[in-house]
Amino acid sequence: MDLSYSIITLLLPLFMFLLLGLFGMKMPKKVAGILGTCAMLVTTVIAYGVALKYFFDPQYMVDGVRQGQMVFNETWLTLGHGLKVDMGIFIDPIAAMMLIVISTISMMVHLYSLGYMHGEKGFQRYYAFLALFTFSMLGLVVATNIFQMFIFFEMVGVSSYLLIGFYYEKNSAVSASKKAFIVTRFADLGFLIGIMLLAYYCGTFDFKTLMSNPGSIVNSAAGVTFLGCSAASWALALIFVGGAGKSAMFPLHIWLPDAMEGPTPVSALIHAATMVVAGVYLVARMFPMYLFTPEVLDLITVTGAVTALYAAVVACAQTDIKRVLAFSTISQIAFMFTALGVARPELHEGVGYMASMFHLFTHAMFKGLLFLCAGAIIHMVHSNEMDAMGNLRKYMPITHITFLIACLAIAGIPPFAGFFSKDEILVAVYQQSTFWGVWMSAVAGLTAFYMFRLYYRIFWWNKPDYSHHTPHDCEWVMTVPLVILALISCVAGFIPFGHFVTWNGGNYDIHIMWEVAAPSIAIAVVGIVVATVLYRKENSLPDRIASSMKGLHRAAYRRFYIDEIYMFVTHKIIFGIICRGISWFDHNIVDGFMNLLARVTNGAAYSIRKLQSGQIQMYVWVYYIGALLLALVTCLLLI
Repeated sequence: MDLSYSIITLLLPLFMFLLLGLFGMKMPKKVAGILGTCAMLVTTVIAYGVALKYFFDPQYMVDGVRQGQMVFNETWLTLGHGLKVDMGIFIDPIAAMMLIVISTISMMVHLYSLGYMHGEKGFQRYYAFLALFTFSMLGLVVATNIFQMFIFFEMVGVSSYLLIGFYYEKNSAVSASKKAFIVTRFADLGFLIGIMLLAYYCGTFDFKTLMSNPGSIVNSAAGVTFLGCSAASWALALIFVGGAGKSAMFPLHIWLPDAMEGPTPVSALIHAATMVVAGVYLVARMFPMYLFTPEVLDLITVTGAVTALYAAVVACAQTDIKRVLAFSTISQIAFMFTALGVARPELHEGVGYMASMFHLFTHAMFKGLLFLCAGAIIHMVHSNEMDAMGNLRKYMPITHITFLIACLAIAGIPPFAGFFSKDEILVAVYQQSTFWGVWMSAVAGLTAFYMFRLYYRIFWWNKPDYSHHTPHDCEWVMTVPLVILALISCVAGFIPFGHFVTWNGGNYDIHIMWEVAAPSIAIAVVGIVVATVLYRKENSLPDRIASSMKGLHRAAYRRFYIDEIYMFVTHKIIFGIICRGISWFDHNIVDGFMNLLARVTNGAAYSIRKLQSGQIQMYVWVYYIGALLLALVTCLLLI
């Protein structure tokens, strides 16, 4: 399959969005769902064909290095001073990999939703929004320039807003969608400013030009400094802020847990492989430039490491299964950012970059599986709370086995996929800093603990009252995606990923460094053992431990009050003080001045109203007085 077919992967979802959005309500729900799913199947097949063609065809290799290919590129806008915005398709290793990831997860979600969303009001609208989201993400990953990427970045934000707020009759869903939209807009403002700075000093938006000689481009902006950092450093840091907002990094993470108000398949789509990894993909796309700004890479490392620990601790205290998985997503995305932050070409040939992309790939599969399993469980017990679940392994065996596989994968237990990618991340981190290596290893242990806490609470604790509805495994359209993703999570770690995706396009053989892998496995096993002791059977020990650490447990459950801090800052300081002062100035000074002008004008008009009375005698009198005044002025001037 030729790479030019890649344009179909964009046009087909866009066509389905328009078709279902305009005519979906005139179709039967089942027809709309099947049409959307079949179109996504075709898109997936083409995406796989394009990716495999790119990875395995020797024509795209030059001296052992895989070259990026510009499939299509046309000028859309000319901004002057040589700047232009193109629209096109660019395929390179990470774009080809993302085509596989996005199409796979989106296909599974489309199929799964046929069962999960059956009978829901707005079913056709739901599939239209899924198509728009898929189109936006695919457009983002194949963008030829950073401004095109920004446009699709915003489209991803809009489509996620629509999906999170799908149940618009619920106030919580409306609030969650607005929260996600507003928070990511603030981050995208940084992204836009960074783009403008970069374009001003580099004279181009084009990725291929920017990456062809990143050192000289960064150095050209090094002479302009602000607060001790060069213009290039500020531009790349602001671009990272945009990525951090989309990927829910601390402190811009607050929108992601609330995004659980959307349908669970949407959670799988947004939180597994698409929107939340857009920021990671953005930094990876610009990585050759980041290599020349080590201070920004240090910022990325610290942000990722702090976010990973924060999210893992919070996940340990949550009782809503979707919120546990949401904070797990934040923590795992932070692993990817940390790997990018420590990546250096001189350190094991940039293993951090490859490890980050590898973990993005494997995480998409097992996290998508976790969310879809959670959806199947919620579909049966009609609750998100762990207290409403228990002993489900006897009622939902397929869901139980697939969920267990995903838990083992995310915990980093061999031979599941998560072990290989997370081990590569830890290797990269340890090579850069022992401190951060120990830090991230501890986070990996917490990951194993909270995931198996979730697993035991759902599948092993004493069952609640199921007398009204006995749970069972879902219909095949919901079960097949679970089995497929579980199989991928079992074998994906054995893919020679380093032969396909590396920072410089060359090959890298993945080697398990047992001096890092063995302690990592041991820490994960310890986390699982502790979770087993505490949660294998229902008992009072977890409550006693929580009581002994009451302050910490309450703080973790309340997400360390970050949301309350935001609410205080926005409502008390911004709205209560700043905006109130601005409002007073607007009403009393601005409006007062304009009202004064109006009153003066009205008074003057009232005073001279008789000049326009329509009486000829009055007009002659005014003319006479005016003539006398002119004569008087003339005399005075002559004297």
